[in-house]
Amino acid sequence: MGVRPARLPLDRGADRLAAGTARRPESSSLVHYVSSRGRVPDLSFEGVMRAGLAADGGLYVPAEWPRLEPAALRELAGAPYREVAFRVMWPFVDGFEEARFRELIAEAYAGFAHAEVAPLVQIGPGHWLMELFHGPTLAFKDVAMQLLGRMFDEVLDRRGERVTIVGATSGDTGAAAIEAFRERQAVEVFILYPDGRISEAQRRQMTTVDAPNVHTIAIQGTFDDCQALLKGMFNDAGFREELRLSAVNSINWARVLAQIVYYVYAAVQLGPERPVRFVVPTGNFGDIYAGYVAHRMGLPVARLVAATNRNDILHRFFQSGEYRPSTVVATQSPSMDIQVASNFERLLFDLCDRDGAEVSTLMRQLETEGRFVVGDNRLGPARALFASASIDEAETTATIRRVREMTGMLVDPHTAVGIAAAWAGGLDATPTINLATAHAAKFGDAVARAAGTAPALPAHIADLYQREEHFTVLPNDLEAVQAHIRAQVH
Repeated sequence: MGVRPARLPLDRGADRLAAGTARRPESSSLVHYVSSRGRVPDLSFEGVMRAGLAADGGLYVPAEWPRLEPAALRELAGAPYREVAFRVMWPFVDGFEEARFRELIAEAYAGFAHAEVAPLVQIGPGHWLMELFHGPTLAFKDVAMQLLGRMFDEVLDRRGERVTIVGATSGDTGAAAIEAFRERQAVEVFILYPDGRISEAQRRQMTTVDAPNVHTIAIQGTFDDCQALLKGMFNDAGFREELRLSAVNSINWARVLAQIVYYVYAAVQLGPERPVRFVVPTGNFGDIYAGYVAHRMGLPVARLVAATNRNDILHRFFQSGEYRPSTVVATQSPSMDIQVASNFERLLFDLCDRDGAEVSTLMRQLETEGRFVVGDNRLGPARALFASASIDEAETTATIRRVREMTGMLVDPHTAVGIAAAWAGGLDATPTINLATAHAAKFGDAVARAAGTAPALPAHIADLYQREEHFTVLPNDLEAVQAHIRAQVH
């Protein structure tokens, strides 16, 4: 059968840590946030979390990067996940008492099926999987969303406010958001997903939730269409204010923030000063961007590999400098079936030396001309850190089968895209960590076809295919979607 996967042990004695928190920028006691397009006032963390998308259409990023010094990284080696989470995130946060923020983190991860939240599993010499699917909906989105739901609750209760959360999902974000916000009194949740373009398990994890504040909408189009509708709602100032819109897609900085943690957690286990290569199944660029932030904070990241499927806009960009969306192709890794990666604008902001006017110009070109080009002078620093690969369907299937033969493990198609990219790039003395972003059972048909064995659903959702579904099918039309949401909220 080959090498069985090995898991890294966790030193729970690290609760005694009294140091190691990332250091805030010296110019300010609190991090503040700027829009990537530079045309709106700066906001605090709490303001950014509630706003989601900036009013000028941009995405919020920290004005400065807190630093994780080598000594702080050494202190985190062997620490429990919740401790690493606090120390990485706390310098970015305002509006929460320290003790309460620690409680929210503990509550968020108490229900995960694995005590380590994001355990490392060795699958070959110098090659590891980071399992990010031990949350309630079996995908990496739970790691951020379980915390975000609790943070929203805390803020809304304190302010006596209600919000309407709208989200677009290519499969996993929607279920994670619904699970995090279901039954919460101050929130109405509307999730848009592309009709017929996600797996049955992904769809049912959303549509079988019978909660009065949860609404699922199947859009007759692609994920990019869903994302465009979402941005259209946020750019409609009257609608945004009327319904007090907020977002939980990865356009919300708080989502990215919670994802930085597992990069730090994984890397310090392999040696806090040892450079590590991360390979990330990439669609909307939020997950790999969190790795970039960890790098900017001081984590010794040797390489970030963007692993794409046939929807390879990001691979084409890193190869040529041209960002040109093409037609979305349906694949067995549907969460990556994306041609407009919204979080890419955050990286673009840094590539443009944080010039919001330049970013705005490029985004207008994308809208009017269908493309923009970043020159070699801008692209050089990105290529020094980022690599990319595009993996086709046959190679994805072959990788699922090969991993099964080597290790006995079943991996989902998205994780298989990442593993194939790691193998294609070559493994060397630098440790490689592949992000395993979803449980194989979420894509049972594809995995069964490739591996000859169907993965079983975990016990807590074993009856998923027998549950009654509730959803609305709407056209790819902004006015129709807004009218439906208004009718449900009022």
